Amino acid sequence: MTHPLEKGLRQGLKDLALPLDDAQVTHLLDYLDLIQKWTKVYNLTAVRDPQEMLTHHLLDSLAVIAPLRQQLAAMRAGQGDSLAANPVRLLDVGSGAGLPGIVIAICCPDITVHCVDTVAKKAAFIQQVAVGLKLPNLRGIHARVESLKEPYDVVSSRAFASLLDFTNWSGAALAEQGVWMGMKGKHPGDELAALPAAVKVFHVEQLQVPGLGAERCIVWMRRAG
Repeated sequence: MTHPLEKGLRQGLKDLALPLDDAQVTHLLDYLDLIQKWTKVYNLTAVRDPQEMLTHHLLDSLAVIAPLRQQLAAMRAGQGDSLAANPVRLLDVGSGAGLPGIVIAICCPDITVHCVDTVAKKAAFIQQVAVGLKLPNLRGIHARVESLKEPYDVVSSRAFASLLDFTNWSGAALAEQGVWMGMKGKHPGDELAALPAAVKVFHVEQLQVPGLGAERCIVWMRRAG
């Protein structure tokens, strides 16, 4: 029996020009089912309609995969073999139900993804997904991001906080040559203006999310100098 959302997911992947294998598609659908199951008890997300979950959560997060891969390719070219030699480490801040962290872990098995949240049940859910879907590259961490000092090549967030707070709080976790990936709705002009000189915005990338009639962008940042 096919999953009721499989057709919509496959069409969305086609629109995004994002080829995934059948196992990854199954993982994404199983992950959606787990969100629905846990949300009944733990209120992981305000979005409860499965079709809305597909567009607002899954496709919204899948839209960042190609830009992330391009960014990592550019970083590898700039850093030589040092980044290529070790697995890329990504920290997803305020990950909630694991968006986009879990989606990145499913689509990019070569990236080590740690999802941090201050809410214990959300970190526990991410751990449960890692075990249930057999994703060895995924880990949920129950902590405040300010307490994390290990270096990550990419630090991401989606609807977490202002860019100022996001970069401030996660600064200690960003590797020297690392980048911040801030997922936002419409172009956040006020937030960009509030950033300190120590944070350099090097690209604001517009995203097209299939089936979602709303603006989305990624703000790419790194340390200045």
